[in-house]
Amino acid sequence: MRLFRLFVPRTTVSAHCDLPCGVYDPAQARIEAESIKAICEKYQANEDPEFRTRSLIIKEQRAELVKHHLWVLWTDYFKAPHFEKYPHLHGLFNEATKLAGAGGAKGSADPEVAGRLLAKINEISEIFWETKQA
Repeated sequence: MRLFRLFVPRTTVSAHCDLPCGVYDPAQARIEAESIKAICEKYQANEDPEFRTRSLIIKEQRAELVKHHLWVLWTDYFKAPHFEKYPHLHGLFNEATKLAGAGGAKGSADPEVAGRLLAKINEISEIFWETKQA
């Protein structure tokens, strides 16, 4: 019986997420989206075919990273109470990930499309930081 007591937890802890919330931050998606916008601007200003090809490859890689970072926030950080308080949040994530995808920044070299992606990420970021204050 004494051995059993060694394995009984003395402190019980709980968290609403699988890791401390400090590991989540929409800044990761924003930084990649800013890279996309800069790449689009450089792409538009350069006629060299090799440069343009490299630009598109890097831009598409960055777009995948944006989608990844958004999905992590959407599926791992935000929970049911957040979606109840911010009912437009699911739609906002859907719009942002689509803007990062083939129909958006991944499939376009238009800096304006990248700007729209950044705007959506900023909206998500505002909500994210409001939830961190609660």
